[in-house]
Amino acid sequence: MLVRRAIYPGSFDPVTNGHLDVIQRAATLFDELVVAVACNAEKKALFTTQERMQLLVDAVAPLQNVRVASFGGLLVNFARSEKASAVVRGLRAISDFEFEFQMALMNRKLEPNIETLFLMPREEYTSISSRVVKEIAQLGGNIDQFVPDKAASALHQKFAATHTA
Repeated sequence: MLVRRAIYPGSFDPVTNGHLDVIQRAATLFDELVVAVACNAEKKALFTTQERMQLLVDAVAPLQNVRVASFGGLLVNFARSEKASAVVRGLRAISDFEFEFQMALMNRKLEPNIETLFLMPREEYTSISSRVVKEIAQLGGNIDQFVPDKAASALHQKFAATHTA
């Protein structure tokens, strides 16, 4: 039996409710969705790869056909190794589309058999980004409506540690 598998890659530093909305939507379209945490030493992540993966595992636990993995290097190589037929990308705004469109075209050149599928989160999540959530948390703002509970707790812990140091 052919399994329709897709990859939803990202840094997820941390996972937001917008990410979860895209994950839930993509999970209905594929037999299996692999949420892939990108390991990129060039990017200064607040959370380690393991911490980001654990926050995702907790957040997607109710979804039976979703699993969390990590990858480094080219996305198309990871997708090929997972035997995925598609890459899912979330679009919040037109500015996201320009970058994602270029990446999709490059991925298509590298691996023509893997499609890119763009999904828009619900309207209430279009202004949420991990970067903005981290800024709000660092300044002591309430982030509960933007991220899952465990991600909010983890952010508060990270920033409490930096304020007491």
